[in-house]
Amino acid sequence: MKDVLIIGAGLSGLSLAYFLKDKGLNINILESRDRSGGRILTVANEHAIVEMGATWISPQHTQLLALMKELELSVFEQELGKTAIYEPISTNPHQLVTLPLHQEPSYRIKGGSSLLIKSLERHLGATETHLSCIVDSIQEGENHLIVNTNQGIFKAKQVVSTLPPFLFQNTIQTIPPLPDEITEITNKTHTWMGESIKISLSYDQPFWKENNLSGTIFSNPGPIPEMYDHSNFEQNKFALKGFLNGAYFSISKEDRLELILTQLEKYYGTTVRNYLDYQELIWQNETFTYAPYEDHLFPHQNNGHMVFRNSFFNQRLFIAGTETANAFPGYMEGAIRSAKEIAAKIR
Repeated sequence: MKDVLIIGAGLSGLSLAYFLKDKGLNINILESRDRSGGRILTVANEHAIVEMGATWISPQHTQLLALMKELELSVFEQELGKTAIYEPISTNPHQLVTLPLHQEPSYRIKGGSSLLIKSLERHLGATETHLSCIVDSIQEGENHLIVNTNQGIFKAKQVVSTLPPFLFQNTIQTIPPLPDEITEITNKTHTWMGESIKISLSYDQPFWKENNLSGTIFSNPGPIPEMYDHSNFEQNKFALKGFLNGAYFSISKEDRLELILTQLEKYYGTTVRNYLDYQELIWQNETFTYAPYEDHLFPHQNNGHMVFRNSFFNQRLFIAGTETANAFPGYMEGAIRSAKEIAAKIR
């Protein structure tokens, strides 16, 4: 019997455990993947340090920045440059446009976003995390909840799901069923980043910093709608990182790479083909993040909905996570705010 059982070892789940760690509670975390981090994933190798998941931080993300200060993590400014490559339509050549002055900066975590996950784990002390532990059902017991998994049965006085609400609704059975008011909303809650394809190419030199070029790309025809300089803070590993149109999730990796190189070749010439490493992550194929919707959902649809303020099973079950946050839902800031709100309720 545990005091608190947290489903999901992403930023929300680990932050919740962190905010409760000094309260004398017996806490377990169940994670379906074979790694922690959820939608935070930094790929670091000899060529580059690239984010395949959550990346950018705004000055408005005050709760996240405060947590990072506690954990002694620092940020550096995302380099946009003074100009951007802009491609309005496929029939016209791309342009080099001047970016607005004094726009609010974005920041990245020095060493990669995964350092935030690793730092939280180091501070969790006796908290147990069970990896590759897939939850099948949550059942109401007498003064506790029973959680059935592929690794056996867990019992806890309180259970917190930090999964995307749509994924929770469609992969975990609740016995008895949750009220209609919550199931109707969770079935129409967009999973942030669920349809995204993150891509990166690393190079030995940042050729995009030369005159009349830019590492910032905006293209309406695509297939890359956005791309940015993704060199590390020390400026000794160089990469371009961006998004590929989600419609290309079903073609082969080789075909996706060729589409990417063909587009970049228009801007930079054949030098783009001299890449050191190519990385991609199709979040739509991540079954522990994304489940296909029955109907079309808009980005952020029902994120932050008031129904997520409720608890269930006599205040023993909470639905948390970045999509449930009442501010900045879908971002790392939303994950922290959700964790803080649920920690206050549990305390």
